[in-house]
Amino acid sequence: MKPDTRALAAKGLADVALRGASLRDVMERNARRLADPRDRALLMALLSEGARWWLRFDAAVDGLLEKPLRHKDPAVHALLVLGLVQLEILQLSDYAAVAATVEATRTLGRPQLAGLVNAILRRWQRERDSLLARLDAKPQTRHAHPAWLAAALQRDWPQQSDAVMAADNREPPLMLRVNRQRSGRQALIDQLQGAGYAASAHPWLSDALVLPHSTDVTRMPGFEDGFFAVQDGAAQVAADLADLRDGLRVLDACAAPGGKACHLLERADIDLTALEFDAARAERIRQNLMRLRLNAKVVIGDAGAPKGWWKGQPFDRILIDAPCSATGVLRRRPDVRLHRRESDIAAMHAQQRRILAALWPLLAPGGRLVYITCSVLRAENEAIVAELLAAQPDAQAIAFTLPAGQAAGVGWQILPGDGDLDGMYYAVIEKRAL
Repeated sequence: MKPDTRALAAKGLADVALRGASLRDVMERNARRLADPRDRALLMALLSEGARWWLRFDAAVDGLLEKPLRHKDPAVHALLVLGLVQLEILQLSDYAAVAATVEATRTLGRPQLAGLVNAILRRWQRERDSLLARLDAKPQTRHAHPAWLAAALQRDWPQQSDAVMAADNREPPLMLRVNRQRSGRQALIDQLQGAGYAASAHPWLSDALVLPHSTDVTRMPGFEDGFFAVQDGAAQVAADLADLRDGLRVLDACAAPGGKACHLLERADIDLTALEFDAARAERIRQNLMRLRLNAKVVIGDAGAPKGWWKGQPFDRILIDAPCSATGVLRRRPDVRLHRRESDIAAMHAQQRRILAALWPLLAPGGRLVYITCSVLRAENEAIVAELLAAQPDAQAIAFTLPAGQAAGVGWQILPGDGDLDGMYYAVIEKRAL
C-alpha cells in the first residue's frame, strides 16, 4: 500500500518539533519510503515549511482547539499545523489542504478525529483574517522565531531585525562551489544549462554558482565527477580571507563536514589538516575529499586540547569555524529555531573562548587566523574576538570589507538575506612577531 505523504510528514514533524529529532534525519528516513519523486518533493516541502513555520501555526492550532492535542495526539497536532502550512505557505488547493489532510487523519489511525480536523481547518478559512492579525501581533508568531531569539535580534540589530527574520522565512537559492581543480566555472555553467538547470555565476564570489531552487544535486551532471560541491556563498568567503599560497601549512579546526577545507584545497597546493572532534562527522570530511579528488590529513581530536593531536609544528593559517548557535542559517536549517535554547549560548561562549585560546599558540608568527561563525549574535562573534585581542599582545585584527554585510565592532557580519546569503561572521587576526 502506498504510504500517505501527509501522514508521514505529520509523524516526522512531530518528531522534529516535539521530540527534538533532526529535520535532515527525518527527511532522509521518510523519503526512502516514497517511490514517486513528486511525493518525495511534497514530503520535503511539508517537513521543511512545517519546521520553519511551526512557532506560528502551532500557536494558531492551540487557539482553535478547546483541548490541546499536542501531548495526547502529537501526530494529529502536527497534521493540523501542516494543514495551515498547506493553506497559507504552500498555497495548495482547498481540496489538497483540507480533504487530503482529513484523510491523513484516518491513515494515522485516528478516524475519530477526522471530523475535528475538518472543522478546525474550515474554521481557519472562515476566520482567517482575524486569526492572522492575532498571530501578527507578536514577533514570535509573526516571524515564527522563538521569543528569546526575536528579542536578541532586536537588541543586537535593532534596525535590521525584522528583515533578518523575514529572510529566515524565505526559500534560499541553491548555491554551488565549482571545484577549480576539476572544472572551470563557465564550463560547469554550460554543462548544467545544457542539462536544463538555470545556473548562473555569482556576481562577486569567483567560485560560486547560483540556481533559483533546491534540487537533487546528486542527479546533476558533474556531481559524481567531483566538479562541484553545495556551499552557500557566505561560507565561500573563507577561502578569500585565508590569503592562501602554495606550500602553506593550514589547520581547519572544527572542520566537518569539510566544505571549507575542500575549498582551501581547491584554491592552493597546501598541507592541510582537517580536525574534527566527532568521528562520525570526520567520516563525512573523508567522503567529501574523496568525491572531490582532494587530499588532506583528517585528524580526530579536540580543538580546545591540542596536546592530544598536535605534533609541535606551527601552522601558517588556522581556520576556526567555531561551534555556535547557528542563528545565521535558519533559512537552510529551520529546525534550529525549534531546538536552540537561550540557555545554550553561555556554553557556546565558553567553547569558543576555549578553542581560540588553545589554538592561538599554534599559529606561526606572521600567520593568519580566520575566526568564523554562522551566528548573528554579537556575543558569539565580535565579543569573543575582542577578548582574544585584549589577552594576546601579538594579535592584530586585519580590517577588510565585503560586497555584502556590514562592519562589526571587530570583523565583518553578513546578516541572513544580505546579498541573498546566509548569516555568517568573519574576523581575520594576524600574529605579529614581537
